[in-house]
Amino acid sequence: MRLLVIATFAFALIASSPCRSETPDEWIKLGTRVHGRFGVLIPIGIRIGLDAQDRLKPDARELQIIYFTGEKSPCPCIADGVMIATQASPGKGTLQIAARRAPRGSYAIIVIRNRKTGQTLRYTISDEWAPKILDWNRSLDPAGRYEAAMSADGLFQVAPLQ
Repeated sequence: MRLLVIATFAFALIASSPCRSETPDEWIKLGTRVHGRFGVLIPIGIRIGLDAQDRLKPDARELQIIYFTGEKSPCPCIADGVMIATQASPGKGTLQIAARRAPRGSYAIIVIRNRKTGQTLRYTISDEWAPKILDWNRSLDPAGRYEAAMSADGLFQVAPLQ
């Protein structure tokens, strides 16, 4: 009986905590299953979501996300990666795609707020990354896209919002 209680508690803890221990292969499989394919925008979103988790230290399902698509971005696919990493979702009302575009010069802007603490971060990807992102999608396989997105220096800037 005691083992059953411990096992149940461990499962509940794992199930309620944000995705943290996925391997690159697991992220690729998850991203492909949720999004339909694993273009480079998915791991970019995963990277941003994981970074926000580390900085904001939320409890499970406490992040509120607003995604702004830039003029050069083909779609808001980055939001799917953020969703996968943070467990935010449109269905829960914790992930929204903004009706208005990101300011000129921005490929994407992602605003992530810890609903409990109010602490908010603004992630900005510059339009300067557009050619590199398109090249990664054309020239790399899913594992290469994951690696490129996770290791690119300066891919995004992070700033706190008041």
